[in-house]
Formats: sequence, C-alpha cells, structure tokens
Amino acid sequence: MNPDRIIAIVNQKGGVGKTTTSINLAAALAAKGMRVLLIDIDPQGNASTGLGISRADRQKTIYNVLTDGLPIDEAIKETDVPNLSVLPSHIDLSAAEMEIGHAEGRTRILRDAIAESASQFDYVMIDCPPSLNLLTINALSAARSVIVPLQCEFYALEGLSQLLKTVEMAKASINPALAMDGVMLTMYDRRNRLSAQVAEDVRTHLGRAVFETIIPRNVRIAESPSFAQSVIEYAPNSKGAKAYLDLADELLKKHRNRN
Repeated sequence: MNPDRIIAIVNQKGGVGKTTTSINLAAALAAKGMRVLLIDIDPQGNASTGLGISRADRQKTIYNVLTDGLPIDEAIKETDVPNLSVLPSHIDLSAAEMEIGHAEGRTRILRDAIAESASQFDYVMIDCPPSLNLLTINALSAARSVIVPLQCEFYALEGLSQLLKTVEMAKASINPALAMDGVMLTMYDRRNRLSAQVAEDVRTHLGRAVFETIIPRNVRIAESPSFAQSVIEYAPNSKGAKAYLDLADELLKKHRNRN
C-alpha cells in the first residue's frame, strides 16, 4: 500500500463525530473503489459495532495485535460493504495501555503491525479513543496523516490547540512523516446561526487547514449506526451520504496533489 494513506481520526473530546466520520469516510472511500481497512483502536468499539461486527464475533481483535503480536491479517473482519474491512476493538483494549506501557518500542507496535500485514489495502484508517493516551500515540506513530473532526458547537475550539500540539509532538519525537490532512467541520446546522459563526471562526483561525466539505447535522447519519450500516448504505441519497462522498473526493484529490 501507499504509506501516505494511513490516516488517524483524532480528537480527545468525545461527541465530535469522530467514529461517525471514521465509519462513513471509510465507506465513502470504499464506494470510490478504494480497498479500505478501518482499525478500531477505541475500547468502546463503536466503529466495529457500527459496521456490523457483533461482540460475539470478536475472538481476535486489535487487543491481540497490540498485546500478543497477532498479525493484523488474522484479526481482520470483512463487512457487508464491498472493499471495506475492519480490525475490530474489544473492551479488553482499555487494559492494553497498562500491559504494553513498559514494553520496548511501545509507541511503535501498531506501526510495525500495519507494515507487516496491511499491504493489500489502499487506505488504512484508525478510529482513535477520545483521549491522548498510549493507544492514540500508537495511532499517530503509525499514521502518515491526521484528520480532526470538529463539531460546529459552542467551545468547538476548546482543546484543539492541545490536540494540535500533541500532533506536533508526535511528529517531532516519533513520526517525522506525519502530516495534517485537515480539520473537518461536523454537525453543521444551517438553521442555526451558531453553526455558521463557529465555521467562520474555525476558518479564520486555521485557514486552508480546514476541509471545504462540511458534514451537516443529518438524521440519516444519526440513524445509520442502529442498523449497523454507514450512511452511504443506509441512505445513499441523503445529504449526509453526499457530504461524506464529497469529503472522500476532497481527500483523494489532496493526496494526489501531495504525491
């Protein structure tokens, strides 16, 4: 695979659309013909559940990859979405940080596992936990770029500077190749003046680092996880599906220009 196409979806705040973006952007890239692996490195496992991987069907997970050295290929699950596979999470992952905390090369375990076992994919996307812990550091070590979902709500910019500092720290100390794909605005409500103000503020602060595509607050996006589907499958004609397909196009163009 192209090593530039390993993407960490990161934000230490919960409720910003991180897992929703991971699922739907992965599905949108798959719809564009890309072979995509979504790695769920969040102990909550919502990305795994949202793509139809039941908890009973998670005998081998990212936990085994990180703690036992299990090859990624042995834990990958196919989804109902053509071209999209998932490396599921497990609640045991919440203890993984303690188990690998003193291991040599503890920040590079995921990077080494991807390098050994994920060559058949065009894109690897990593859904990170809502915290800046060792799991997230592993993701930043493995990734070549970062996408930061940011909700169009009050306090949207709060904590963003700390996250950007963490990304820069990871780039300086463990992954010099790490780049910022961009900040993406989520949960935009065009009926709400606050959403427009937040979007304007974010663009003023960050300029070209912000994706042009904005993800709207959309009932179909909210409903799709309860059917264990991405919005691309659940409601392909919805505004939410169109937004994620547009985001996939923007990302593909960005990567073509970078290469």
